[in-house]
Amino acid sequence: MADQPFSPQSFPYAVEVEAGKHYWWCACGQSEKQPFCDGSHAGSCFSPVEYVADKSGLVYFCGCKLSEGRPLCDGSHSQLS
Repeated sequence: MADQPFSPQSFPYAVEVEAGKHYWWCACGQSEKQPFCDGSHAGSCFSPVEYVADKSGLVYFCGCKLSEGRPLCDGSHSQLS
């Protein structure tokens, strides 16, 4: 696995979250359960990023894995060519 994440898609993942629940966002891009971690990062320099929902509702998790606001989308995917 490289030291740069794989970008599984060039747009965010829209996910309904529950207040108080913990979510683990995949930082490496290799997980089969995108946008969440399935342990595919094992042996790499990547670690999942914890997200705790402060309220229930729709959240946009980064799909390109390049967001400065990880784990949430900040529009970085618009810079991909």
